[in-house]
Amino acid sequence: MATDPSPTELFAADAYRREAEATVDQVDGARITLSRTVFFPGGGGQPADRGVLEWDEADGGVGRAEVVGVRRRDGSIQHELAVDDDALPTPGTLVQAELDWDRRYALMRTHTALHILCGVIWDAYGVAVTGGNMKPGSGRLDFALDAVTSELGERVQRRINEEVEKAREIAVEFVDRSEADLDEALIRTKANLIPASINPLRVIDIVGLDRQADGGTHVASTVEVGRV
Repeated sequence: MATDPSPTELFAADAYRREAEATVDQVDGARITLSRTVFFPGGGGQPADRGVLEWDEADGGVGRAEVVGVRRRDGSIQHELAVDDDALPTPGTLVQAELDWDRRYALMRTHTALHILCGVIWDAYGVAVTGGNMKPGSGRLDFALDAVTSELGERVQRRINEEVEKAREIAVEFVDRSEADLDEALIRTKANLIPASINPLRVIDIVGLDRQADGGTHVASTVEVGRV
């Protein structure tokens, strides 16, 4: 049965949520899992989030640790904290999680810009993505094009900025895998790396331009991307 991950993976439904309360479920060295999280664990070329956790300590003080790494492992999202082991919050502790929002929002704008690029190339050439990566404010996608010229680059850049200025809505959907598998255009990477066990598929729809399976965070309108 398809299960919507957004009750525990808050970023999946609301990329604009910057903070949340959660309880510590497990502690493994400097890595902890939480009952729910706003931290994206990385994937699809998008780096993991950064931020801080704060909690009340038994002596009346306030514990605080930077979240310096986030990863998905064995079905859970682990948060790596920059804190001594004896200062870690214990299981059951209520914590306040807060993103490094400036970094996250830059990644949202960057990721959406790459999806616009993907949509433009798919529309013009029907060519899938063969690779890619990003960091806040810049990124790349690879395509198996016959040739790349400065004229092509200028044409694609112009089309991307036209799409940005149209302020297209960007929607998040959760699509049952049996339905998603009928739409070949949902998987835009040349090699389908999404395991069949992932159900439902999270789909990002730049309405009228690009609709594809994606686990990362995005802005709500193309106009937020700014000029590319």
